[in-house]
Amino acid sequence: MSVQERKERERAGRERLIVATARELAEQQGWDAVTTRRLAERIEYSQPVLYSHFRGKREIIGAVALEGATEMAAALRAASAAEEDPCARVTALARAYLDFAERNPAVYDAMFQLDGGLAFAREDTPEPLKDAFAALLESLGEVAGEGVHPALFTEVFWAALHGQATLTRAGRLPPGDIERRVRLLVDRLAVL
Repeated sequence: MSVQERKERERAGRERLIVATARELAEQQGWDAVTTRRLAERIEYSQPVLYSHFRGKREIIGAVALEGATEMAAALRAASAAEEDPCARVTALARAYLDFAERNPAVYDAMFQLDGGLAFAREDTPEPLKDAFAALLESLGEVAGEGVHPALFTEVFWAALHGQATLTRAGRLPPGDIERRVRLLVDRLAVL
């Protein structure tokens, strides 16, 4: 292994450590607790080393969001692949989405609530974000209904899931009705 390869591997390792530490701190104490000073202390590197990887908190949030999008896409695909029936597939997808949001609130915030400097719904949208949308579209496109553009249907369904996730977490929807909401969403929106 060359010196350059070793340095690149070490740099990638530091970057993964920064992202993992930011994510852990955000999940434990919220994103306000994530500062470059605290991260530098926790990873035992100087702030200039941290800034050599990320220009600031915004880029760190973006890195967490991209990691989260990759994880969400995998969770959505795994849930929907386990079902053969389109209705069951869409229901499993909705449950997996809401479960991901509940289990990873700081990551979910990085993906959809905070400014991570990432472009959505544009040509320059990063691949992990496009792939997370594609994971939704793969199951939802088949139940969009005749004359309804599959991507548009997926956007509306996703917006409904996002609303449920954020309103439930904020205590504005009763948590005990999640299953009933999922059922209503699937029954009323999906053409089966």
